Amino acid sequence: MNLSLFYSAPSQNDTECLVVPVVDEGEKDKSSPKLLTPDPAVQSVAGPLFGGDVTGKMLETTLLFSPQGLKAKRLLLIGGGKARNFSHHELRKLAGAAVRFLKTRNVRSFTFVLPEGTPDAVRAAVEGAHVGNFDSDYYRSDRKDQKITDLHLLAPGARNDALDRAMQEGRILAESQNFTRDLVNEPGNRMTPTILADRARKMAADVGLQCEVLGADRIKQLKMGAFWSVAQGSDEPPALIVLRYDPPGAPAQPVLGLVGKGITFDSGGISIKPADGMEKMKYDMGGGAAVLGAMRAIALLKLKFKVICIVCATENMPSGKAQKPGDVQIAMSGKSIEVINTDAEGRLVLADGLHYARQLGATHLIDAATLTGACVVALGGVNAGAFTNNDSEWQRLQRALARSGEKMWRLPIDDDYKELIRSGIADMKNTGGRYGGAITAAMFLKEFVEDTPWIHLDIAGTAWMDENKPWIAQGPTGIAVRSIAEWAREFEKD
Repeated sequence: MNLSLFYSAPSQNDTECLVVPVVDEGEKDKSSPKLLTPDPAVQSVAGPLFGGDVTGKMLETTLLFSPQGLKAKRLLLIGGGKARNFSHHELRKLAGAAVRFLKTRNVRSFTFVLPEGTPDAVRAAVEGAHVGNFDSDYYRSDRKDQKITDLHLLAPGARNDALDRAMQEGRILAESQNFTRDLVNEPGNRMTPTILADRARKMAADVGLQCEVLGADRIKQLKMGAFWSVAQGSDEPPALIVLRYDPPGAPAQPVLGLVGKGITFDSGGISIKPADGMEKMKYDMGGGAAVLGAMRAIALLKLKFKVICIVCATENMPSGKAQKPGDVQIAMSGKSIEVINTDAEGRLVLADGLHYARQLGATHLIDAATLTGACVVALGGVNAGAFTNNDSEWQRLQRALARSGEKMWRLPIDDDYKELIRSGIADMKNTGGRYGGAITAAMFLKEFVEDTPWIHLDIAGTAWMDENKPWIAQGPTGIAVRSIAEWAREFEKD
């Protein structure tokens, strides 16, 4: 999508469609719509519709053709909800909804009127538009190529270099999110561990990252017994993907470690999943794809310190070679694990990935994983679960979330929960029973980070959208890419 930034009056913009947000300043059930531009020509066209066709309700759309007094061929009024609640997060959705509304009507370029001339507004609109431009149905033989090719942003006030920078940052973050969505969208036969490694290698070459891919023999040499225990059941070879971002002049510390669960297909192994919905388990590498997307963004944003990314990629399959419930595995750290359920495999691969990131020098860790159904039960499809052993890191993540607009909720990892994963035969077991499953999974991971500041993101409920929304297509969401990248940028403020 081509981007451009203008500062002219909306009514004088010659465009296929002029998109203007509308908010509702009314109280309770009484609407009082307000157009978020002072342009009198636009006001004169939209004003007569207020209180009737246009209320300002969130994502309400009203399309006018050949609006009198405007150079635009169309005028799209799009509702932003209650004025008191309107923020950059709603603006992001409006931009995505405008893209999705217009591209199905054979509009290929449009102008979006920003309600304010701030970097946050520009970045949010660009991110939302790019996310809205993605569709997941690209294996359909009758698929129509419906894409917005040109987005023009119209900002109030005078030209400002900060807005141009924000526009490019928004593009980087959103394109990295869509890169992740593309990886997650691929079916298991077209996104094996080997293919994921190849895609990571190509991306790294494109943006200037170092990339190393380690195979089965090296995984065994590193004594990654937890990772290998999952990989051993599949005929597809595993891949340990290691990306490094090492900019010139970077200080010795901090070194950020990004770790992702890369299960390219999860059958559950011997503890096999029910058939219903198993096809969606191609998305179980969503955490690995998220940290790859975040690394892409970090490289293009040119952060000033070192970052390491680890993705443990494998399938989890049942076979004569697969691990069995009751087996004991030895992780890279030397800790022993009793495998109670082979479908609790994500924490096994992350255990070795987190330990390896520390071994490579990471001073701060963040991991992302579609880890537990229990997190979906707890938080639904709205919030991702967040866990941390460090309050300062939680505060850093909260600041990042304020910019990314993604929703995450902190859950506890008190030592009292540790009893639930205590094993009678090994150091720990890989499940803690039915209750508090997201927490016991996080407690398991905590054993492998020790005192290193660490954040765990359980994105199981938010990595996949089951149905189309006005601002985003059904399918992979790319959750956590923007938040991890923004979390990394927070270190530049220290």
